[in-house]
Amino acid sequence: MEATKYSIVIPIYNEEETFPELVKQASEVMDLLDGPSEVVLVDDGSRDSSYQLMVEASLRDPRFKVVQLSRNFGHQIAITAGMDATSGQAVIVMDADLQDPPHVILEMAAKWQEGYEVVQAVREQRDGETVFKKTTATLFYNVLKRIAEIEQPVDVGDFRLVDRQAPPRCGWHWRLDCCWPSLRSATAWWQSRSSWPACLMCLGTPHCWWPSPS
Repeated sequence: MEATKYSIVIPIYNEEETFPELVKQASEVMDLLDGPSEVVLVDDGSRDSSYQLMVEASLRDPRFKVVQLSRNFGHQIAITAGMDATSGQAVIVMDADLQDPPHVILEMAAKWQEGYEVVQAVREQRDGETVFKKTTATLFYNVLKRIAEIEQPVDVGDFRLVDRQAPPRCGWHWRLDCCWPSLRSATAWWQSRSSWPACLMCLGTPHCWWPSPS
């Protein structure tokens, strides 16, 4: 059996409404990727029917793996648990609410094939979020950017691709580098960003833009 090339980690908390469409789009993306893929679904103590839907998806398509946490531990812990269960050479982390478009994974994979070890997406718009959430998210990242010793890109969430071998070469634990905002930028020697759908954190390369800025 060919080794898994891509692992997609998706934390789930009360996502029964969007889950069917998430599975549909994730399946389409896996069909188009250039190697064997898996989706690791992590139930973070959902109180609706999310877990049952996850199990049903796994029974229909073995590429969907299910991890169930004993209670709600929070988003970042759920991501960490999912990453522990992955086997792919490249690991993609995304949210379940489809604010992170799954089709962007194809573009991330293409950049990974070019040799980039970390590819992160930057939102230009935050559709579907309240004014309060938009304001607090912007404030958080601006404060973090001011106090951190390394550059902290604004409007960058968890949606990213990481080569499994990248963080260890920098002396960091690879799960923490992906999960915790204060450590995300620390894995990269050089960073650059572009507008949505994706930007790059390029390890060991000069600054790079994709697409090229006008």
